[in-house]
Amino acid sequence: MNKDGKVIRGRFGEQNLRNKRVGRTERIQSVKREDDGTIRLNRFIANAGICSRREADTFIASGVVTVNGKPVNEMGIRVKPGDDVRFNGQRISAERKVYVLLNKPKGFVTTVEDPHADRTVMELISNACPERIYPVGRLDRTTTGLLLFTNDGEMTKRLTHPKYNRKKIYHVHLDKNVSKNDLQQIVDGITLEDGLVAADSVSYVEPEDKKQVGIEIHSGKNRVVRRIFAHLGYKVQKLDRVYFCGLTKKNLPRGRWRFLSEDEVSFLKMGSF
Repeated sequence: MNKDGKVIRGRFGEQNLRNKRVGRTERIQSVKREDDGTIRLNRFIANAGICSRREADTFIASGVVTVNGKPVNEMGIRVKPGDDVRFNGQRISAERKVYVLLNKPKGFVTTVEDPHADRTVMELISNACPERIYPVGRLDRTTTGLLLFTNDGEMTKRLTHPKYNRKKIYHVHLDKNVSKNDLQQIVDGITLEDGLVAADSVSYVEPEDKKQVGIEIHSGKNRVVRRIFAHLGYKVQKLDRVYFCGLTKKNLPRGRWRFLSEDEVSFLKMGSF
């Protein structure tokens, strides 16, 4: 502003003004473009749970993605509902893949729907997302700890099928002191009604408390931890899953949930655990 009270706009000020106008116009155009029902191809692929958006750009550039039968390798391509999008020849769904990790409290049944159950785990994550997600595997009503939810069927299969033997760690409270001989037997292997099962490792949580043990196991057999200790004459009083396929309870209080990070999802897909 000069001494006469008039506003002086230099080149910098004019450029700033133009930039603001351009930015506003671009935002308006962007909103209109989103409203037409289309979505960027890399986001479509990421929502399908194939990979991250950045990785999708790499795949698009390499020519392994087709839209309505035609290969695409340009960035910024947009698709609409009904388009036939394929990755390495396999059609992919536009549904966003969701991954929710819950620290399950005691007293909730692991089921999507059960008219006979007072409380189910679905109540605890009911406000997580609009997508229909379901628990990956199950924990008994009295068992606490990590429980994963998703709508990714392929991942669910990889994490739960017994042949994949995914790593789990449990904190077990027992009704009496566990002998060192029994700990060794658990590692050496125990024959249950459905076959031999052996823990990867087992130890006392605290040296002075022989009633609490931590057990690391890959077996996918149903209720395997409870059955192992029952076979040896112990009763499990508390069972808490503290580790599941690379995921931990860190910063996740009992009864709370959180979304998995992109890195965690990628880690699960790689199966590096």
